[in-house]
Parts: sequence; C-alpha cells; structure tokens
Amino acid sequence: MKELALHVYDLMENSTAANATVVELTIRDSLKDNIYAFTIKDNGKGMTPEFLAKVTDPWTTSRTTRKVGLGLPLIKMNTENAGGGMKIESQVGVGTVLNFWFQHDHIDRPPMGDLPSALVMLFAGHEDIRFIYTHITDEGEFTFDTDEVKEALDGMSMNDISIMKYLKEMIQENLDEIHYND
Repeated sequence: MKELALHVYDLMENSTAANATVVELTIRDSLKDNIYAFTIKDNGKGMTPEFLAKVTDPWTTSRTTRKVGLGLPLIKMNTENAGGGMKIESQVGVGTVLNFWFQHDHIDRPPMGDLPSALVMLFAGHEDIRFIYTHITDEGEFTFDTDEVKEALDGMSMNDISIMKYLKEMIQENLDEIHYND
C-alpha cells in the first residue's frame, strides 16, 4: 500500500472482523517531535499469545478465504524502513492495541493520502460500530466520534452518499484547521 490512509483502513477493518464494538484511532502528527504515530485500539476478541507471536508473518492470518495476511507485515516493514517501529498488545476477550510510528521527515515514510475518504468509507460501512478518531498536531487536536454523528443525524444513515460527502468535507476542514501534515 502506497498511502498510510489505506494501511489505516485495512488495519481498522481487522478490528471490525474481530467483532469489536468500539474502535479508536489516534494519530499523533508532530513536526516538532519528528514523529507520525498511530494507535488503533479495539475491544474485539483479541489474540492468543501464540497467534500474537507470529502475527507479522505473512503466512499467518485468521481469514478462511485466503492463506495470506499482509496488513501487519506491510505496515511493520514500512515503519522499519522509515525510522519507526510497531508494537502490538492483545488479550483474548479484551481486545487489541496496535501502535506504529514513523520518523515524520523520513524520505521513505509513505504519504498520508486521502484519510478523510478512507475513514468515512469505513464508518459508513460499519454503522453498528463506534469509531473514535483523534488527530493531534503541534497546532491542536480534532476528535470525531461516530456516536455523536449518529445522534446528530437523527436516524439518517451515514452510508447515504450526501452524508458521506458532508462527513468527508467536515473531517478535512477540521484537519486543515489543526494544520495536519501529509
């Protein structure tokens, strides 16, 4: 994957597949500290210590439709190639916390890409899950909580195309306001 937004989408889909009801994404985007750090936390089914130990092996996957899982191995490789790293903690019945980070100014760090579009597609496709997205920069912080959005929509679906367009624009405007970096 050439963009971090696509990695984030893919990794958050892992949380939905793990039957999470709450998925939190926190991005720390600091030029001052030269770090681009991501945390994806869920309350899904979690992983056994044995599965967790081999989860970055591409031949390890919980999917039954194919025998390869590339999301975690690819993000691990990308972080290591860009002066960063990855850490996963998981407990069966509790959930998983995935942390990965990059040196912000590293030449090999993938660009962010269209994060608002990726997130809105994810949110609209899983309206039964609560997503909490927080983006922190040197200039400020923005939080988007799908429960608050659903309440404001008063029964309208987030997967309505006009609502999706509005949510994408709203996220983008808020990111611009806190001077997020690509």
